[in-house]
Amino acid sequence: MGKRRKNNLQLTFNILPVDEKATRLAVEEYLETVRQYRQIGFVRREAAITQAYSYREHQSTNAISKQTEVIATYNVDKEAELETKDKLLELAMSRLSSVQREVIQRSYLDDEGEFDYISCGEMGISESSFRRIKADAIGILSAALKLEIFHKLSPLNRQR
Repeated sequence: MGKRRKNNLQLTFNILPVDEKATRLAVEEYLETVRQYRQIGFVRREAAITQAYSYREHQSTNAISKQTEVIATYNVDKEAELETKDKLLELAMSRLSSVQREVIQRSYLDDEGEFDYISCGEMGISESSFRRIKADAIGILSAALKLEIFHKLSPLNRQR
C-alpha cells in the first residue's frame, strides 16, 4: 500500500473541540457566496425614487434619513468584501491538493450543480473516498479561512 501524504495545514491534535457540522455549514455558505459573486458579480442597490403613499404619523425625533448615503456605503463596502473573499478563497484553494481542489470545485464552485455520485464516476474514485476527500478539504478550508466554530464548553467540562 502507498504511503498517505498529509497536507501541511492539517494538525494532528485538537486543542478545542470543533463543531464539525456548524463549521461545514459556514464553509459551504462562504463557498456559495463566492460562487454567486463569480457567476453574476455584485448587484448594486439603488435608491427608490417612488414615493410611498402610506400615512405616517410624524413625531419630533429630529432623525433624518440618509438613504443615498447608506446605499452608497453599502455598495462600496459589500463589493470590496466580496472581492476580498474571492481572493482569500483562491489563496486557500491553492493550498489544497489537486484532488481536493477538484472535489471542492465540482461540488461547490461549478455552475452545473451536478450530484456527487456523478462527479465520483467522472473522477474515477469511490463515493466514500469522495466524501472523505471533501471532508478533509472542508476542514483545511475552514482553518485557512478562519471559519472554524468551536463547541462551547460548559463549566463542568472546563475542569478537565
